[in-house]
Amino acid sequence: MSGNRRNRTTIELGHDSFLDIVANLVGILIILVVILGAQSTAVIEEIEEQSRDETVVENIVDIDGAEYATDQQMSKLAQQSMRAAAAQAESNRLERLVRQYDSELEARSRQRAMLLDLLNEAQAAWESGKQELDQKQTLAAARLRELQTAKSELSKLEGERRRLEGQAEPVVSVEHLPTPMAKTVFGDEIHLRLKGNLVSVVPVDRLVDEIKGDFKRVVAGTRDGDLDGAVGPVRGYVARYVMNKSRGLTSNSGRSQMATRVQLVGMTLEPLAEPHGQSIDKVLNGSSELDIELAGRNPGNTTITVWVYPDSFGAFRGLKERLYAKGFATAARPLPMGRPISGSPQGSRSSAQ
Repeated sequence: MSGNRRNRTTIELGHDSFLDIVANLVGILIILVVILGAQSTAVIEEIEEQSRDETVVENIVDIDGAEYATDQQMSKLAQQSMRAAAAQAESNRLERLVRQYDSELEARSRQRAMLLDLLNEAQAAWESGKQELDQKQTLAAARLRELQTAKSELSKLEGERRRLEGQAEPVVSVEHLPTPMAKTVFGDEIHLRLKGNLVSVVPVDRLVDEIKGDFKRVVAGTRDGDLDGAVGPVRGYVARYVMNKSRGLTSNSGRSQMATRVQLVGMTLEPLAEPHGQSIDKVLNGSSELDIELAGRNPGNTTITVWVYPDSFGAFRGLKERLYAKGFATAARPLPMGRPISGSPQGSRSSAQ
Protein backbone atom coordinates (compact mmCIF):
# COMPACT_ATOMS: atom_id res chain seq x y z
CA MET A 1 0.00 0.00 0.00
CA SER A 2 2.83 2.40 0.89
CA GLY A 3 4.61 1.49 -2.42
CA ASN A 4 1.52 2.47 -4.44
CA ARG A 5 1.36 5.79 -2.59
CA ARG A 6 5.05 6.54 -3.34
CA ASN A 7 4.60 5.68 -7.06
CA ARG A 8 1.57 7.91 -7.31
CA THR A 9 3.43 10.81 -5.64
CA THR A 10 6.43 10.35 -8.00
CA ILE A 11 4.21 10.44 -11.11
CA GLU A 12 2.44 13.59 -9.96
CA LEU A 13 5.75 15.37 -9.18
CA GLY A 14 7.21 14.36 -12.59
CA HIS A 15 4.18 15.73 -14.44
CA ASP A 16 4.32 19.02 -12.56
CA SER A 17 8.07 19.47 -13.29
CA PHE A 18 7.60 18.71 -17.00
CA LEU A 19 4.77 21.22 -17.29
CA ASP A 20 6.85 23.89 -15.56
CA ILE A 21 9.76 23.34 -18.03
CA VAL A 22 7.46 23.45 -21.07
CA ALA A 23 5.76 26.59 -19.79
CA ASN A 24 9.15 28.29 -19.29
CA LEU A 25 10.29 27.34 -22.81
CA VAL A 26 7.10 28.65 -24.37
CA GLY A 27 7.47 31.91 -22.44
CA ILE A 28 11.07 32.33 -23.63
CA LEU A 29 10.05 31.63 -27.25
CA ILE A 30 7.25 34.16 -27.06
CA ILE A 31 9.67 36.80 -25.71
CA LEU A 32 12.17 36.02 -28.53
CA VAL A 33 9.44 36.26 -31.16
CA VAL A 34 8.34 39.61 -29.77
CA ILE A 35 11.95 40.92 -29.72
CA LEU A 36 12.69 39.69 -33.26
CA GLY A 37 9.42 41.07 -34.49
CA ALA A 38 10.25 44.43 -33.00
CA GLN A 39 13.75 44.38 -34.55
CA SER A 40 12.36 43.34 -37.94
CA THR A 41 9.83 46.14 -37.79
CA ALA A 42 12.58 48.64 -36.95
CA VAL A 43 14.77 47.39 -39.82
CA ILE A 44 11.90 47.54 -42.30
CA GLU A 45 10.96 51.04 -41.15
CA GLU A 46 14.62 52.11 -41.47
CA ILE A 47 14.83 50.67 -45.01
CA GLU A 48 11.58 52.38 -45.99
CA GLU A 49 12.81 55.68 -44.52
CA GLN A 50 16.12 55.43 -46.42
CA SER A 51 14.20 54.59 -49.58
CA ARG A 52 12.09 57.71 -49.12
CA ASP A 53 15.22 59.80 -48.52
CA GLU A 54 16.90 58.43 -51.65
CA THR A 55 13.75 59.08 -53.65
CA VAL A 56 13.72 62.67 -52.43
CA VAL A 57 17.40 63.06 -53.28
CA GLU A 58 16.85 61.60 -56.72
CA ASN A 59 13.97 63.94 -57.27
CA ILE A 60 16.12 66.91 -56.26
CA VAL A 61 19.12 65.88 -58.36
CA ASP A 62 17.18 64.97 -61.44
CA ILE A 63 14.09 67.05 -61.69
CA ASP A 64 13.87 66.93 -65.42
CA GLY A 65 14.66 63.23 -65.85
CA ALA A 66 15.65 60.03 -64.04
CA GLU A 67 19.20 59.03 -63.04
CA TYR A 68 20.62 55.62 -62.11
CA ALA A 69 21.35 54.85 -58.43
CA THR A 70 24.92 54.99 -57.35
CA ASP A 71 26.93 51.92 -56.39
CA GLN A 72 26.99 53.03 -52.79
CA GLN A 73 23.24 53.26 -52.71
CA MET A 74 22.85 49.85 -54.32
CA SER A 75 25.31 48.31 -51.83
CA LYS A 76 23.49 49.84 -48.92
CA LEU A 77 20.15 48.69 -50.28
CA ALA A 78 21.52 45.18 -50.70
CA GLN A 79 22.73 45.16 -47.10
CA GLN A 80 19.37 46.31 -45.84
CA SER A 81 17.62 43.66 -47.95
CA MET A 82 19.90 40.95 -46.61
CA ARG A 83 19.26 42.09 -43.05
CA ALA A 84 15.50 42.08 -43.68
CA ALA A 85 15.65 38.62 -45.28
CA ALA A 86 17.74 37.30 -42.38
CA ALA A 87 15.29 38.77 -39.90
CA GLN A 88 12.38 37.25 -41.80
CA ALA A 89 14.12 33.86 -41.94
CA GLU A 90 14.83 34.00 -38.20
CA SER A 91 11.21 34.93 -37.56
CA ASN A 92 10.03 31.99 -39.68
CA ARG A 93 12.43 29.67 -37.85
CA LEU A 94 11.13 30.82 -34.50
CA GLU A 95 7.54 30.40 -35.65
CA ARG A 96 8.32 26.85 -36.80
CA LEU A 97 10.00 26.21 -33.44
CA VAL A 98 6.94 27.56 -31.62
CA ARG A 99 4.64 25.31 -33.68
CA GLN A 100 6.94 22.37 -32.94
CA TYR A 101 6.83 23.10 -29.22
CA ASP A 102 3.05 23.54 -29.43
CA SER A 103 2.77 20.11 -31.04
CA GLU A 104 5.03 18.58 -28.42
CA LEU A 105 3.07 20.35 -25.69
CA GLU A 106 -0.20 19.01 -27.08
CA ALA A 107 1.27 15.51 -27.26
CA ARG A 108 2.55 15.84 -23.71
CA SER A 109 -0.90 17.08 -22.63
CA ARG A 110 -2.56 14.04 -24.19
CA GLN A 111 0.03 11.83 -22.53
CA ARG A 112 -0.58 13.58 -19.21
CA ALA A 113 -4.36 13.13 -19.58
CA MET A 114 -3.83 9.44 -20.29
CA LEU A 115 -1.56 9.12 -17.25
CA LEU A 116 -4.12 10.97 -15.11
CA ASP A 117 -6.82 8.54 -16.27
CA LEU A 118 -4.57 5.64 -15.35
CA LEU A 119 -3.84 7.33 -12.04
CA ASN A 120 -7.58 7.78 -11.34
CA GLU A 121 -8.25 4.14 -12.17
CA ALA A 122 -5.39 3.06 -9.94
CA GLN A 123 -6.66 5.32 -7.15
CA ALA A 124 -10.22 3.93 -7.52
CA ALA A 125 -8.85 0.39 -7.39
CA TRP A 126 -6.80 1.31 -4.34
CA GLU A 127 -9.84 2.84 -2.60
CA SER A 128 -11.90 -0.26 -3.41
CA GLY A 129 -9.16 -2.51 -2.08
CA LYS A 130 -8.84 -0.34 1.01
CA GLN A 131 -12.60 -0.51 1.65
CA GLU A 132 -12.58 -4.28 1.24
CA LEU A 133 -9.60 -4.49 3.57
CA ASP A 134 -11.39 -2.31 6.14
CA GLN A 135 -14.43 -4.59 5.97
CA LYS A 136 -12.25 -7.64 6.46
CA GLN A 137 -10.49 -5.96 9.38
CA THR A 138 -13.86 -5.04 10.95
CA LEU A 139 -15.10 -8.61 10.50
CA ALA A 140 -11.88 -9.96 11.94
CA ALA A 141 -12.22 -7.63 14.96
CA ALA A 142 -15.80 -8.85 15.52
CA ARG A 143 -14.68 -12.47 15.30
CA LEU A 144 -11.87 -11.72 17.74
CA ARG A 145 -14.32 -10.20 20.23
CA GLU A 146 -16.60 -13.24 19.90
CA LEU A 147 -13.62 -15.52 20.45
CA GLN A 148 -12.57 -13.59 23.54
CA THR A 149 -16.14 -13.70 24.90
CA ALA A 150 -16.34 -17.45 24.28
CA LYS A 151 -12.99 -17.96 26.00
CA SER A 152 -14.17 -15.90 28.98
CA GLU A 153 -17.40 -17.92 29.26
CA LEU A 154 -15.45 -21.15 28.90
CA SER A 155 -13.12 -20.05 31.67
CA LYS A 156 -16.09 -19.28 33.93
CA LEU A 157 -17.66 -22.65 33.18
CA GLU A 158 -14.38 -24.42 33.91
CA GLY A 159 -14.14 -22.61 37.24
CA GLU A 160 -17.74 -23.50 38.08
CA ARG A 161 -17.10 -27.13 37.14
CA ARG A 162 -14.03 -27.31 39.39
CA ARG A 163 -15.99 -25.68 42.21
CA LEU A 164 -18.84 -28.18 41.86
CA GLU A 165 -16.43 -31.10 41.67
CA GLY A 166 -14.87 -29.96 44.94
CA GLN A 167 -18.21 -29.82 46.76
CA ALA A 168 -19.71 -32.76 48.55
CA GLU A 169 -22.86 -34.15 46.99
CA PRO A 170 -25.92 -32.95 48.94
CA VAL A 171 -28.31 -35.45 50.46
CA VAL A 172 -31.69 -35.12 48.78
CA SER A 173 -34.66 -35.58 51.07
CA VAL A 174 -37.63 -37.10 49.25
CA GLU A 175 -41.02 -36.31 50.70
CA HIS A 176 -44.06 -38.14 49.46
CA LEU A 177 -47.68 -38.59 50.24
CA PRO A 178 -49.37 -41.98 50.43
CA THR A 179 -50.72 -43.32 47.17
CA PRO A 180 -54.08 -41.54 46.75
CA MET A 181 -57.26 -43.58 46.76
CA ALA A 182 -60.18 -41.65 45.32
CA LYS A 183 -63.63 -41.86 46.88
CA THR A 184 -66.81 -39.89 46.24
CA VAL A 185 -67.60 -37.20 48.80
CA PHE A 186 -70.87 -37.60 50.73
CA GLY A 187 -70.15 -35.86 54.05
CA ASP A 188 -69.44 -32.21 54.85
CA GLU A 189 -67.62 -30.36 52.09
CA ILE A 190 -65.59 -27.15 52.32
CA HIS A 191 -64.78 -25.34 49.07
CA LEU A 192 -61.53 -23.43 48.58
CA ARG A 193 -60.33 -21.41 45.62
CA LEU A 194 -56.58 -21.31 44.81
CA LYS A 195 -55.70 -18.67 42.22
CA GLY A 196 -52.59 -16.52 41.91
CA ASN A 197 -51.18 -18.40 44.94
CA LEU A 198 -54.03 -16.92 47.02
CA VAL A 199 -56.36 -19.14 49.06
CA SER A 200 -59.95 -18.18 49.90
CA VAL A 201 -62.93 -20.02 51.40
CA VAL A 202 -65.92 -20.20 49.02
CA PRO A 203 -69.20 -20.11 51.02
CA VAL A 204 -71.13 -22.40 48.67
CA ASP A 205 -73.71 -23.62 51.23
CA ARG A 206 -74.66 -20.12 52.40
CA LEU A 207 -75.01 -18.83 48.83
CA VAL A 208 -77.17 -21.85 47.91
CA ASP A 209 -79.42 -21.12 50.90
CA GLU A 210 -79.92 -17.56 49.62
CA ILE A 211 -80.76 -18.90 46.14
CA LYS A 212 -83.42 -21.15 47.76
CA GLY A 213 -84.91 -18.04 49.33
CA ASP A 214 -85.19 -16.51 45.84
CA PHE A 215 -86.98 -19.68 44.68
CA LYS A 216 -89.81 -19.02 47.15
CA ARG A 217 -90.26 -15.51 45.78
CA VAL A 218 -90.19 -16.78 42.18
CA VAL A 219 -92.91 -19.37 42.94
CA ALA A 220 -95.14 -16.61 44.25
CA GLY A 221 -94.57 -14.52 41.11
CA THR A 222 -96.41 -14.65 37.80
CA ARG A 223 -93.47 -14.93 35.37
CA ASP A 224 -92.58 -18.26 33.79
CA GLY A 225 -89.55 -19.48 31.84
CA ASP A 226 -85.85 -18.89 32.53
CA LEU A 227 -85.14 -16.28 35.17
CA ASP A 228 -81.71 -15.04 36.26
CA GLY A 229 -80.59 -13.39 39.44
CA ALA A 230 -77.73 -12.92 41.88
CA VAL A 231 -77.26 -13.30 45.63
CA GLY A 232 -74.52 -12.20 48.00
CA PRO A 233 -71.98 -11.03 48.71
CA VAL A 234 -71.04 -13.56 51.35
CA ARG A 235 -67.40 -13.52 52.49
CA GLY A 236 -66.56 -11.57 49.34
CA TYR A 237 -68.33 -13.95 46.91
CA VAL A 238 -71.51 -13.54 44.87
CA ALA A 239 -73.55 -16.24 43.12
CA ARG A 240 -75.20 -15.62 39.76
CA TYR A 241 -77.82 -18.17 38.83
CA VAL A 242 -80.43 -19.10 36.23
CA MET A 243 -83.66 -20.89 37.27
CA ASN A 244 -86.57 -22.22 35.24
CA LYS A 245 -90.20 -21.85 36.28
CA SER A 246 -92.94 -23.83 34.57
CA ARG A 247 -96.54 -24.97 35.18
CA GLY A 248 -98.05 -28.33 34.27
CA LEU A 249 -100.26 -31.21 35.27
CA THR A 250 -99.09 -33.46 38.05
CA SER A 251 -100.66 -36.63 39.46
CA ASN A 252 -101.32 -36.70 43.17
CA SER A 253 -103.12 -39.72 44.69
CA GLY A 254 -104.68 -40.57 41.35
CA ARG A 255 -105.86 -37.04 40.74
CA SER A 256 -104.40 -34.64 38.20
CA GLN A 257 -103.87 -31.03 39.12
CA MET A 258 -101.90 -27.96 37.95
CA ALA A 259 -98.63 -27.36 39.78
CA THR A 260 -95.70 -24.91 39.55
CA ARG A 261 -92.22 -26.35 39.15
CA VAL A 262 -89.01 -24.32 39.81
CA GLN A 263 -85.55 -25.82 39.27
CA LEU A 264 -82.01 -24.49 39.15
CA VAL A 265 -80.45 -24.48 35.67
CA GLY A 266 -76.94 -23.39 36.70
CA MET A 267 -74.91 -21.00 38.82
CA THR A 268 -71.46 -19.39 38.94
CA LEU A 269 -69.49 -18.26 41.98
CA GLU A 270 -66.84 -15.56 41.83
CA PRO A 271 -65.40 -12.88 44.12
CA LEU A 272 -66.46 -9.26 43.92
CA ALA A 273 -62.90 -8.14 43.14
CA GLU A 274 -59.57 -9.64 42.12
CA PRO A 275 -57.17 -10.59 43.60
CA HIS A 276 -59.00 -12.26 46.45
CA GLY A 277 -57.73 -14.42 49.31
CA GLN A 278 -54.72 -14.93 51.57
CA SER A 279 -51.24 -15.85 50.36
CA ILE A 280 -50.33 -19.52 50.33
CA ASP A 281 -47.33 -18.81 52.57
CA LYS A 282 -49.58 -17.41 55.30
CA VAL A 283 -51.94 -20.38 55.00
CA LEU A 284 -49.07 -22.86 55.28
CA ASN A 285 -47.64 -21.05 58.31
CA GLY A 286 -50.98 -21.21 60.22
CA SER A 287 -53.24 -18.52 61.73
CA SER A 288 -55.30 -18.05 58.56
CA GLU A 289 -59.00 -18.03 57.70
CA LEU A 290 -58.68 -21.66 56.63
CA ASP A 291 -57.57 -22.65 60.14
CA ILE A 292 -60.61 -20.89 61.58
CA GLU A 293 -62.87 -22.68 59.06
CA LEU A 294 -61.40 -26.09 59.92
CA ALA A 295 -61.53 -25.58 63.68
CA GLY A 296 -64.01 -27.97 65.33
CA ARG A 297 -64.61 -30.01 62.18
CA ASN A 298 -64.21 -33.77 62.12
CA PRO A 299 -61.59 -34.79 59.49
CA GLY A 300 -63.28 -38.18 59.20
CA ASN A 301 -66.43 -36.84 57.51
CA THR A 302 -65.17 -33.52 56.09
CA THR A 303 -63.66 -33.15 52.64
CA ILE A 304 -61.84 -30.12 51.25
CA THR A 305 -62.56 -29.37 47.56
CA VAL A 306 -59.95 -27.05 46.05
CA TRP A 307 -60.81 -25.18 42.84
CA VAL A 308 -57.31 -24.60 41.49
CA TYR A 309 -56.14 -22.53 38.50
CA PRO A 310 -53.06 -23.30 36.34
CA ASP A 311 -50.99 -20.50 37.88
CA SER A 312 -51.22 -22.20 41.30
CA PHE A 313 -50.63 -25.88 40.53
CA GLY A 314 -47.28 -25.70 42.33
CA ALA A 315 -48.85 -24.19 45.46
CA PHE A 316 -51.57 -26.85 45.49
CA ARG A 317 -49.12 -29.56 46.55
CA GLY A 318 -48.05 -27.60 49.63
CA LEU A 319 -51.69 -26.95 50.54
CA LYS A 320 -52.55 -30.61 50.07
CA GLU A 321 -49.64 -31.67 52.33
CA ARG A 322 -50.80 -29.31 55.07
CA LEU A 323 -54.40 -30.55 54.87
CA TYR A 324 -53.15 -34.16 54.89
CA ALA A 325 -51.13 -33.41 58.02
CA LYS A 326 -54.38 -32.26 59.68
CA GLY A 327 -56.14 -35.45 58.56
CA PHE A 328 -58.40 -33.92 55.88
CA ALA A 329 -58.95 -35.53 52.50
CA THR A 330 -58.72 -33.20 49.50
CA ALA A 331 -60.40 -33.14 46.10
CA ALA A 332 -58.87 -31.08 43.28
CA ARG A 333 -61.05 -29.28 40.73
CA PRO A 334 -58.79 -27.77 38.04
CA LEU A 335 -60.18 -24.72 36.24
CA PRO A 336 -58.86 -22.95 33.14
CA MET A 337 -57.86 -19.33 33.51
CA GLY A 338 -60.77 -16.94 33.11
CA ARG A 339 -63.51 -19.43 34.02
CA PRO A 340 -65.38 -18.99 37.35
CA ILE A 341 -66.51 -21.74 39.71
CA SER A 342 -69.78 -23.17 38.40
CA GLY A 343 -72.35 -25.80 39.34
CA SER A 344 -75.63 -27.31 38.18
CA PRO A 345 -78.01 -30.13 39.14
CA GLN A 346 -76.38 -32.27 36.44
CA GLY A 347 -72.88 -31.77 37.85
CA SER A 348 -70.74 -34.50 39.46
CA ARG A 349 -69.69 -34.77 43.08
CA SER A 350 -66.06 -34.36 44.11
CA SER A 351 -63.70 -37.32 44.50
CA ALA A 352 -61.48 -36.98 47.56
CA GLN A 353 -57.99 -38.45 48.02
